[in-house]
Amino acid sequence: MPKLCINIDHIATVREARKTIEPDPVIGAKIAIDSGAEGITVHLREDRRHIKDRDVFLIKQIIPENILFTLEMAATDEMLDISNKVKPGLITLVPEKRQELTTEGGLNVISQRDYLKKYLVGLHKNGLTVSIFINADKEQIKTAKEIGSDFIEIHTGPYAENPCEAEIKKVKEAIDYGKSIGLKINAGHGLNYTNTEAIAKLNGIEQLHIGHSIISKSVLFGLKEAILEMKKIIRH
Repeated sequence: MPKLCINIDHIATVREARKTIEPDPVIGAKIAIDSGAEGITVHLREDRRHIKDRDVFLIKQIIPENILFTLEMAATDEMLDISNKVKPGLITLVPEKRQELTTEGGLNVISQRDYLKKYLVGLHKNGLTVSIFINADKEQIKTAKEIGSDFIEIHTGPYAENPCEAEIKKVKEAIDYGKSIGLKINAGHGLNYTNTEAIAKLNGIEQLHIGHSIISKSVLFGLKEAILEMKKIIRH
């Protein structure tokens, strides 16, 4: 059964809507852990539109050793420095555009091969485990392995937008291929209470990173209830 890693970015989105101090994503992380989350995920964007540096460092302080702390970030010098100070359990490299509402696709590893290979050396030198958020494309996955990535996170957005057998097949083939060349596999993006079950059934996924749908449900029903319902779906 995949581990459920809760992306708590949108707790910070609500906070930043009023530029105030609440709701605090650090407290949200604690509640999520107490409610059964097996991991906490945050995306520290270059524009700091939701999660702040302060959130990242405080979450690292309060998170137990048995809970995975994943830091999503762009492959920049600033983020390399921050990640080496925070030392999260997992780094996930993602693409970023200032004008996007959310991450729009997987990182193009092929076009940045040489740069990313050197960047991963900097992360690994400090003992960090690295994942790359990537489309379900064999050539991209192959390149991720060649440059030294430990994990890949399959971008499930296309499936979430069009939840059909053809998209499920693409995800399954990406998982199978990634495992065959020695990668560990995560998945996420656009997963919610109606489309997660089909992904969770696929063999070989280590972690599901889910955020927006869980935080959205928590606004109406509470974070504990939202997490327990998602865990029930994954177990089923």
